[in-house]
Amino acid sequence: MSEDRKFSVGEVRKTMATSLAAAFGFVIALLWNTVVQSGFVTAGVPLSTAAQQGNWSGWAAFLVSAVVITTVMVLLIVLMGRLAGKGPEKK
Repeated sequence: MSEDRKFSVGEVRKTMATSLAAAFGFVIALLWNTVVQSGFVTAGVPLSTAAQQGNWSGWAAFLVSAVVITTVMVLLIVLMGRLAGKGPEKK
């Protein structure tokens, strides 16, 4: 037995905002993973037997890009949350 269920615009917005927030969070986590691992390699802390020492300018570039992308993603998460919170517009 299947029930026909109609979704409201508010429910769709909330679901989309939640999904996008999770996706943005995943991107942020992957980016910071790279920053932390490259920092260890640059500092000479081997993460594997094949780890080679990097340079500080490359690590700094990762750090700056991680901060910028994190800021953008957090702003997008807040924006999507606000859009999801809006109910249907009344005329």
